[in-house]
Amino acid sequence: MLGVRIPPGLPALIFLMNPAESFKQWTENAKQFYTDVRSEMRKVSWPNRQEVVGTTVVVMVAVAVFGLYFFVVDSILGRALNWVLQHFGVTSGGA
Repeated sequence: MLGVRIPPGLPALIFLMNPAESFKQWTENAKQFYTDVRSEMRKVSWPNRQEVVGTTVVVMVAVAVFGLYFFVVDSILGRALNWVLQHFGVTSGGA
């Protein structure tokens, strides 16, 4: 079956249906959903250890580079703002 399957929930119109039929239909839907999930999980191509380690290193390096970049930009903007505030006689500082 193509498309996205939504997990079976409780029947919306439970008060209109026979409780035994409602429960039977719900269990059949749940079984079908579980079967579909297992089938799709068999089709997944999982990464091997080398790929996981490689992408983890790339992510860690990228985080470090962006962190350093934002630190430098924040420091420059902070110093510039302090200079502007001091230049116009506004004091910077805490409460």
